[in-house]
Amino acid sequence: MLNNKTIAVVVPAYNEEKQIGIVIETMPDFVDRIIVVNDLSSDRTQEIIESFLSSTYNKSKHKLKKQEIKKTFHNDAEISLVEFNKKEIEFFPKSEIINVNQETDRIILINNLVNVGVGGSIARGYKWCKDNKIDCTAVMAGDAQMDPDELESICLPVVSEKVDYVKGNRLIHGSAGFFIPKTRFIGNSILSILTKIASGYWRISDAQTGYTAISLAALNSIKLYDIYKRYGMPNDMLVKLNIAYCTIREVPIKPVYRIGEQTKMNLFKVMPGISFLLFKSFFKRLWIKYCLRDFHPLFLLYNIGFLLGILDIPLGIKILKLSISGNAVNPVTLLAFAFLSISSLQSLLFAMWMDIQDNDRLYKS
Repeated sequence: MLNNKTIAVVVPAYNEEKQIGIVIETMPDFVDRIIVVNDLSSDRTQEIIESFLSSTYNKSKHKLKKQEIKKTFHNDAEISLVEFNKKEIEFFPKSEIINVNQETDRIILINNLVNVGVGGSIARGYKWCKDNKIDCTAVMAGDAQMDPDELESICLPVVSEKVDYVKGNRLIHGSAGFFIPKTRFIGNSILSILTKIASGYWRISDAQTGYTAISLAALNSIKLYDIYKRYGMPNDMLVKLNIAYCTIREVPIKPVYRIGEQTKMNLFKVMPGISFLLFKSFFKRLWIKYCLRDFHPLFLLYNIGFLLGILDIPLGIKILKLSISGNAVNPVTLLAFAFLSISSLQSLLFAMWMDIQDNDRLYKS
C-alpha cells in the first residue's frame, strides 16, 4: 500500500516466458496485487506464472474485502450501477481466473481464452481492479522493459494528490535524444502530435508509453470493454479520459531498450492504423464533449474550418490545373480561394486555441 491506498499492477503478457519471472520477482513490496493477464501465449508463460502461485511472491499483506452497498430510499442509481458492473464482464472476450483465493493471493492470473491484444489484456486487468475497488492501478509490460524503481513516482500522484491518470514520459528524459532509436523517436513524436490534437491533452508527449497509473474514479468513468484492444490502446485511453474530464500528469521515466525480448511492435507498421483511430477519436471527442454534453464555441469553429477547407479544395485544384496548362486564372476564383483558405485557417487556429485553453485545467503539473 501507499498512503494507505491499495496498489495493483496489471501485467499484460504474450509469449514472455523469458522475462515474466523477472517482472514478478522485482515488483516493489508496496504493490498489493499483481494482475498478470496471459493473452493465450503459445510458450511457457502460463506455466511459469503458475509456478509463482505457490511461492513466497504470492503472499499478500492486504486481504481484499467485498463491499456491499445497502439499499436506501435515495440510492437506486448506485444500485443499478453495481448491477451493471456485475454484468459488464459479458462484454469482454472470454477469460478465466486461475486463482482459488483471490482475496489473499498477491499474484492473480487471468488467462484470455482468445488472443485479444495488449489493449484488451490491460482492459481485462483493469476490470478485475475495478471490481475489487483497487485505489490505484498501474500497468507494466511483461517484457521487463519498465523499471520497477520508477513505479512509486508514477503511483504517488494518484494516491497523494488525487490525479486521475499518470503516465511516464521517455521523451523528456535527458537520454532520449541519443538513447532511443531514431526511427522510434521520430515515429513516437509524430503519433504524440496526433494524440495531442485528438485527445485534447495538448501538454502531453510520448503517447505510446504504457507505463501508467490510473485512479479507481477514472476506471469507473470509462467503458473498459470499449478500450481499443491493440497497440493504439494508450492513444484511445487518453481520448476516453479527456471526454470524462479526468486530470492527467506526466512524470519522466528512463527509456529502456535491449533488455530481454525484442519489442513485438513495429511502430511504422502500426502508425497508419493508430492515425486512423485518432482521426475518428478526434471527431468523437468534439461531438460528445463539446456538443452533446456541454456546448462550446470551439465545436462550431472546428467544423466551420473543416467545411471551408473542403469547399476550398475544388478551387485549389482548378487553379492548379489552369496554372499548369498556362491559362489565365479568373481573379474572382483567386479571391474566393484566398478567402476560403484564410477563413478556414483562422477558424481552425481559434478552435485549437480554445481547445488548449479549455483542457489546460486537466493537466496537473
